[in-house]
Amino acid sequence: MHYIIHCLDKPNSVGKRLENYEAHKAYLSSATIKMVISGPLLADDEETMIGSCFLVEANNLQEVEAFNHADPFFKADLWAQISIRPFNKRVDNRA
Repeated sequence: MHYIIHCLDKPNSVGKRLENYEAHKAYLSSATIKMVISGPLLADDEETMIGSCFLVEANNLQEVEAFNHADPFFKADLWAQISIRPFNKRVDNRA
C-alpha cells in the first residue's frame, strides 16, 4: 500500500531543518520502507523549505508511523503538523 506523509515545519525553523538535514538524508537512504518520492515543501517564494512530503510504500499504517517517528526531523521536533494517509496511486507518469 502507498502512503503520503505530509509534514509542515514549525514557524521560523529553517535553521533547525538545516542542522538536522544530513542526519535526515542518511536516515532516508537507509529506510526500512520503500521510498517512492520525497522532498521538501516550499513556501510561496519557491525557495524556503517549510515542510516535507513523502510517498512511501509499506505494509501498513503502523509501519509508516514508526518510520516517521524515527526520522531525525521528528526527533528534533521540527514538524508542527504531520498527516499520514493511505494513497491509491492510479497514475504514475514518471519515466
